[in-house]
Amino acid sequence: MNGMYSQPASLPDENRIIPTIHLVRHAQGFHNLSVENESFPDPDLTPLGEHQCSDLRAAFPFHSKLVKLVASPLRRTIHTCNLSFGGPGMLYPIILLDILQEVSSSPCDTGSSREKLLKEFGDHDLDLDGVRDDWTNKGKGSVFEPTVEALTARAKEARRKLKEIAEVMEGDIAVVTHGGFLHFLTDDWEGIPSGK
Repeated sequence: MNGMYSQPASLPDENRIIPTIHLVRHAQGFHNLSVENESFPDPDLTPLGEHQCSDLRAAFPFHSKLVKLVASPLRRTIHTCNLSFGGPGMLYPIILLDILQEVSSSPCDTGSSREKLLKEFGDHDLDLDGVRDDWTNKGKGSVFEPTVEALTARAKEARRKLKEIAEVMEGDIAVVTHGGFLHFLTDDWEGIPSGK
């Protein structure tokens, strides 16, 4: 190359924004209040959960850097996303990804149908392209089966998809998901007893 330096194609353009993916666990839902409440299907946020969203909205220092909102399609994550980051004319539609749903097959961790979500949240402009018709099926052989193997594969796919969204949008994204799934997504198991 006659002594000339050529920048490798894999290095980012120095003017390009390097996106940050802000991971958020949903606010308190009614299923978090007691073991009995885990039988509630796709529960709402509690009043405390709504207050937690207000607190996050006030404390989050990067609203101006956000270019897109992403959430699990469960109602509590959509509400958390809306109350914490949304608002009239702000960052809609929320991209819903079924691969971000919670890890168990309990009623509280099984979502509502696409039709029900559109009926309830239609005014909030949901993008349901990332939600399969059978996304509530967590049975044997399903992509959403609550096994370590299926969850590990789902987390890998979620990381790939979130990276893709952040790169296309060229800015920060807020992702609202679930505590159990966040362990798989981040591969952070600190504080979790081994064998769980």
